[in-house]
Amino acid sequence: MSEITADAAVVSSVITDAPETIHQHHVLVGKEATKETLEDYTLRFAPRHYRRWTPGVVAISALGGIAYLADFAIGANIGMAYGTTNALWGIAVFAVVIFLTSFPLAYYAARYNLDLDLITRGAGFGYYGSVVTNVIFATFTFIFFALEGSIMAQGLYLGLGVPLWAGYAVSTIIIFPLVIYGMKVLSKLQLWTTPLWLVLMVLPFAYLLISHPASIETFFAYEGEKGNGATSLGSVMLAAGVCLSLIAQIAEQIDYLRFMPPRTAENKRRWWTAMVLAGPGWVIFGAIKQVIGLFLAVYIIANVADGATVANEPVHQFLEIYRDFLPAPVALGLAVVLVVISQVKINVTNAYSGSLAWTNSYTRITKRYPGRVVFLAFNLLLALILMEANMFDFLNTILGFYANCGMSWIVVVATDIAINKYVLKLSPKKPEFRRGMLYAINPVGFVSMLVSAGVSIAVFFGLLGATIQPYSPLVAIGLAFVLPPIIAVATQGRYYLRRTDDGIDLPMYDADGNPSDAILTCHVCRQEFERPDMVACATHDDVVCSLCLSTDKVADHVLPAQ
Repeated sequence: MSEITADAAVVSSVITDAPETIHQHHVLVGKEATKETLEDYTLRFAPRHYRRWTPGVVAISALGGIAYLADFAIGANIGMAYGTTNALWGIAVFAVVIFLTSFPLAYYAARYNLDLDLITRGAGFGYYGSVVTNVIFATFTFIFFALEGSIMAQGLYLGLGVPLWAGYAVSTIIIFPLVIYGMKVLSKLQLWTTPLWLVLMVLPFAYLLISHPASIETFFAYEGEKGNGATSLGSVMLAAGVCLSLIAQIAEQIDYLRFMPPRTAENKRRWWTAMVLAGPGWVIFGAIKQVIGLFLAVYIIANVADGATVANEPVHQFLEIYRDFLPAPVALGLAVVLVVISQVKINVTNAYSGSLAWTNSYTRITKRYPGRVVFLAFNLLLALILMEANMFDFLNTILGFYANCGMSWIVVVATDIAINKYVLKLSPKKPEFRRGMLYAINPVGFVSMLVSAGVSIAVFFGLLGATIQPYSPLVAIGLAFVLPPIIAVATQGRYYLRRTDDGIDLPMYDADGNPSDAILTCHVCRQEFERPDMVACATHDDVVCSLCLSTDKVADHVLPAQ
């Protein structure tokens, strides 16, 4: 990676204004960037020849990423704050909102083989407008990496006596080598570790249900640490707001779903099942884990001395239950193994997705591709700083604040797909992501998200009064749902496409509506790519790939507006 960066720097230092020299420089940078991105098609459409996994394998790999234990901590935290009843209703609101908003996004990713950033570009934000949503997503990945890494450090401290500060470092460093090689390694990791993780997670919950049936009644009667858990809409929405911080998880699911095989008459049932389960269906498993986390927390608070001090820490949740029916050393070992497996499974996804998001934003803004590994390290560093700052002390505030940004983004994109594309037909139904085909900024999504996030954050911090403060999630969702159609109608959809013709006389889709697998050669990097990744060149009678367009500093390959 250092060699690539050094080569780019040398080339940049000798560049002149001569058009031919600029073109040669662009060819060199394009080739270097291509070397790295061909492993997992970073920043690109995922081509058919690479997507050799079955729908089932893709779904299992995607669902392996939700092995995280943060759900247990979130369920415990909202239950301890607002009582069981309010927490359960909040979890229900969270599940319904995320399933409905995630469905159109997951479908587009699986059908057209794009990550969420590429989808966002053509769903109301524009080529540069989606940079802000990429930063929101990257923030999600390092916040939750830090949360999961903190849980792993707690396990290492409990089981091996590793100091927390060192545990934070260990939980960060071990992820780095696992993420360098992209989807091929990640899919194997998720497949191999899922069975053991399932057994270790379900065992203590099943034990309590069978051997301590009275714990069920205790669970439903629990009113929180302060005993003020009477049913309240405000408390329900505050609980839901914390849970809804996970709304951007669909972007991580999509980083796997983009590798779904083409949908055909023969595989359509398996294709739809895998898409639903691994896409919006992730929230079903997430909600179940939150309920289990709260259940275990209530049991520990009621039955373990000083249990309230550790009831929201997943490693203690599982350790205390294992101790009920296993020898102490075995219980401790299993708890640590569960924590380590869970954290590795999710944090490879957090690190991978975060590196894609940062790289994508940087490449578009600077027209330079520094390499995904650079931003992998950057993302891990941010997460480590957050861990060392002891984020558990202000977890609810972090997640509640972040939820408003995440909801605004996801709901705006989902609304543009469902309403503006399919109902109003003002947004192009087929996705577009290539530079030159899109306007720099589309006010439909960009303005809608800024207004939705800004107003809901103001509500969250009480700037618009204490009465509506608990309802910031509703404000975020409501504005993000209403504004995109209004702005699309007001602008008549004129800011979606800068061009409707990409200059290539080959169909973009096959007879089944899947992206074409026709192969073309990019005249800049000299690599072969499939039709959907290519655009005609403005200055040569040839074609250029999407990444070479992104790194074109002088825009000599970018087609003019139509």
